[in-house]
Amino acid sequence: MIVDYHIHTKMCGHATGELEEYLAVANRQGLEEIGFADHLPLYFLPPDSMLAGYAMTKADLPVYVDAVQRLQKKGPVRVKLGVEADYVPGFEGELEKLLKAYPFDYVIGSVHFIDGWSFDNQEEIDRYSQWDIWELYERYFTLVRQAAMSGLFDIMAHPDLIKKFNYLPSRDLMPLYEDTVQVFKKAGVCVEVNAAGLRYPVREIYPAQGFLKAAFRQGLTVSLGSDAHQPELVGAGLAEAVALIKATGYSEITTFEHRNRVVKNIY
Repeated sequence: MIVDYHIHTKMCGHATGELEEYLAVANRQGLEEIGFADHLPLYFLPPDSMLAGYAMTKADLPVYVDAVQRLQKKGPVRVKLGVEADYVPGFEGELEKLLKAYPFDYVIGSVHFIDGWSFDNQEEIDRYSQWDIWELYERYFTLVRQAAMSGLFDIMAHPDLIKKFNYLPSRDLMPLYEDTVQVFKKAGVCVEVNAAGLRYPVREIYPAQGFLKAAFRQGLTVSLGSDAHQPELVGAGLAEAVALIKATGYSEITTFEHRNRVVKNIY
């Protein structure tokens, strides 16, 4: 049972390709199920300061939902309606209102902004030099834990995204991992195993194996995603992701329907 639950399209502003192109690639690869998860509008910014190319506009959101729902009728690959939503503290009410307006199968929560800094944006990479890297990791994981405890998300995306450009602290990260998975357990969220890190300077799946082992010990469930931003990347790295979760001890992945979990065997 191989699925890809983290697929973007041109509607998010920084990807390419139509929904139908992604579905065609998934069909050729023999994927049984995919989920589109374009970026929710940046609800935490005023309308006159929306960042172009980061996410859908509010006008695009119902168009996106309708397009995915129409695609669900085509088959043979099962298609789920997902969305990726950034977490920014203090705007939980606005986010909840937006999410409740649409019939998502699942909501992926992510942290891409630290105090207004888009830390995974290549154009803003110079700002890493302004941080003590350990303190940056502490700040990032604090936000990830807050996001999980908000109760707004089903899946926590690429939990250690902060490592994307290979800025790594010299200290042991296991205490941060352990603290984070304990919060995930309390929050009842699923951990995304995201293959996109293989395509970036860190050259490593999100999350690191140490994080995933800690998640397994806590009994957390996992989902799979390529984080494709071009049709040809659908399913990219999923073989490595499956190998990682199997090596960690997992025999199942979690899928979603109407925000309810459905566990699938991967053997």
